[in-house]
Amino acid sequence: MSLLVIRHIGLCLLALLFSFSVYAQDQKQKELEQRKQEILKEIELINELQSKTRQKEKSLLSSLEDMNYKISVRKNLIKVTNQQVNLLTRQINKNQEDISAMREELKVLKDNYAEMIVKSYKSKNEQSKVMFLLSSDNFQQAFKRLQYIKQFANYQKKQGEEIKLMTLQLQETNKSLLAQKSEKQKLIDDNKKVQNRLVQEQKQQEDLKKSVQKSINKYALQLKTKQREANRIDRQIKRLIREAIASSNRKAGKSSSATGFALTPEDKILAANFVSNKGKLPWPVEKGVVKLGYGKQPHPVVKSVIIQSNGVRIATEETATVRAVFDGEVSEIMLIPNANPVVMIRHGNYLTIYKNLSKINVKKGDKVSTKQKIGEVYTNKRTGESILGFGVYEDGQTRNPANWLYKML
Repeated sequence: MSLLVIRHIGLCLLALLFSFSVYAQDQKQKELEQRKQEILKEIELINELQSKTRQKEKSLLSSLEDMNYKISVRKNLIKVTNQQVNLLTRQINKNQEDISAMREELKVLKDNYAEMIVKSYKSKNEQSKVMFLLSSDNFQQAFKRLQYIKQFANYQKKQGEEIKLMTLQLQETNKSLLAQKSEKQKLIDDNKKVQNRLVQEQKQQEDLKKSVQKSINKYALQLKTKQREANRIDRQIKRLIREAIASSNRKAGKSSSATGFALTPEDKILAANFVSNKGKLPWPVEKGVVKLGYGKQPHPVVKSVIIQSNGVRIATEETATVRAVFDGEVSEIMLIPNANPVVMIRHGNYLTIYKNLSKINVKKGDKVSTKQKIGEVYTNKRTGESILGFGVYEDGQTRNPANWLYKML
């Protein structure tokens, strides 16, 4: 293989690797930018919800919970922006290395091309080419010399094309480098503004903490009372699920003591479809932020109080529409004394639970479809808060809704 062919292949590979590297980096940057925009929307929604409840009689504890959550989201924004800056820094360094390598390669190409031009000039006389051919000892040698002349001309042409290609690549990389430096500086400036805002919020957080600490025992008692109320509702839900499981097994001629639903062929298909959409289910409200996650956890402010959350609590807009997250059948409408209504929807052997509703738009036995309105969330007139409780059960066992709803993690 000739040196020309090897060099040409090398240039093509360099261009291909450069293009692939740029594409991969662009994709990662797009993913980070998308995540950043999602966080910005979340902060915007938090601000919107807080502005609507600011004039209400919210407790210091509730205000501190909101501030803690807002600070955690803002820290995520700073983290993602830092990742963007770090990725751009790596891209800038890589581009600078590529520019240096291309400049060296371009210099070699130009030097070789200049040498060829000199040789070509010295032998450009058509008569010298003819004499070169006529001085051959035989026809075969003359033919080889003719081929050499053609190859030399082609080599000159390709060298010129390679110089042009390399020059264009160098110009494009330089443009990319300048754009990346500008973008990096903008991200750094944006992050400084976010960090300044974070410092202000952390100061507010500390002031709220001091105020809460003065009445920590009172707030601890309030939280324990709320937890007992939540446990009472969850026990009712589990009881109804056990009764539904027993009823499905009796109808199927199985033991009513079975721990899972007896599924019809249609139920199995529905459950399989529900599972196949894990992580892609729509939220039960159009706009919302998670105020409390799933599982056993210390309260974010009063650490001595342990919260058992069988689902998630989502802060949303006043009287927000509550939607079914998947096709299914309304299994139960729970009207619990001293509590707001709860809707249970069955999806095969899975159930989704919607707590703290004010209005109900469905009845037991109704078939519902994804995103169909099933009611409205209750809005506390005193505090202005609208909190939807949402849970997922597999047979009688709770599951983390964050693993099921789209981008809740």
